[in-house]
Amino acid sequence: MTDVTVDSDHAGALRNKVVDELCADGTITSPEIESVMRKVPRHLFAPGATLEKAYDTYAAVITKTDEHGVQLSSVSAPQIQAMMLEQAWVQLGMRVLEIGSGGLNAAYLAELVGEDGEVVSVDIDPVVTERTRRLLDEHGYGRVQVVTADAAQPIADLGEVDVVLVTVGAWDIPPAWIAQLKQGGRLVVPLRMRNLTRSVSFTRVTGTHGDYLESESTRICGFVPMQGSSAHQEELLLVNGTPEIGLRFDDGLPADPHRLDNAVKTPRHELWTGVTVGLQEVLDTLQMAMAISLPGFCTMAVDEDLDTGLVAPVHKRFALAAVEDNTFAYLVTRRTEDNKHVEYGVHALGPNAKQFADKIADLLHDWEANRRGGPSPVIRAYPANTPDDQIQADRVIDKVHSRISLSWPSA
Repeated sequence: MTDVTVDSDHAGALRNKVVDELCADGTITSPEIESVMRKVPRHLFAPGATLEKAYDTYAAVITKTDEHGVQLSSVSAPQIQAMMLEQAWVQLGMRVLEIGSGGLNAAYLAELVGEDGEVVSVDIDPVVTERTRRLLDEHGYGRVQVVTADAAQPIADLGEVDVVLVTVGAWDIPPAWIAQLKQGGRLVVPLRMRNLTRSVSFTRVTGTHGDYLESESTRICGFVPMQGSSAHQEELLLVNGTPEIGLRFDDGLPADPHRLDNAVKTPRHELWTGVTVGLQEVLDTLQMAMAISLPGFCTMAVDEDLDTGLVAPVHKRFALAAVEDNTFAYLVTRRTEDNKHVEYGVHALGPNAKQFADKIADLLHDWEANRRGGPSPVIRAYPANTPDDQIQADRVIDKVHSRISLSWPSA
């Protein structure tokens, strides 16, 4: 038999260790979030996981996959949950809508809003909501409402809430999320923009031409994708028509993708930029600089079983890339002599490989001089019918329900 007392003591020690790490790395900054993450027994909401797995500070616990092994539901990593709770700024007495259920995050929210607040947790998957309801009831959070519904649609009888907290990856912002949000309320959502996902804390504001959302903070993150009416699939361009090299586009393929068919038949042009970064440096602004500045921005993956060496990314599953007409390019890195940094390079293939590599290298040098270590772009979400002249933007991304703008802050 398992000694429940010893097991509980061990879980408590692991939980405190996680919170200590998150306080030390700056993820947790508020005493309220520190308190609830020390209090709520995370492992009880991850049945089947070992204590060590449940209390891995930076790893999620996967709770459901499809027949292809694609992750459909998970208990997010403690670091991600703490980060988003800090962004949400939940206070006593608030009404909170959680989109994407699991139980643990709803328990944290219930603690933060207190007895006078309200938490509604919604998920499209009845298997998930059934598990969520059971876990919340078993561990003292029966007051949380759990609803099975497509959260892209209005939730019946919900009314307005102070915070909408989305815990699944979203490509778009359905109008229902904004309609259910109080004026001045906060929407926290892992939003995918040009293949890059950021947890964005938006506030609802009123402008000259109507309401829109404006970011207060953004953080790099990754999430299982949303299902239902707001689900969205990337489009894959197979270079030269073979599955060896795939370019992934989030917002539609290039106008004439077949112009790339012969790109791999030209010699690979390689250029090292002299731009170096630390091994642990956060590269949010570099990724965003490429997404904003390069119309053909995408990501590249190489099938390891079919790899012939035509391209040579450092990470075969994910490389920042871009297409321009009949040429494509991607970033690579190599360790510096001190072994504490990496240098960025550009590989390009196609008739205009040298010119395109030079263009991307210039972008990296501009980032190093003007954006590195600086603030992230401001992200705004406007209704889909908003005219261009009413949008502040260095790059506009058109989606089904919204127009997402990315703007560098004024100097």
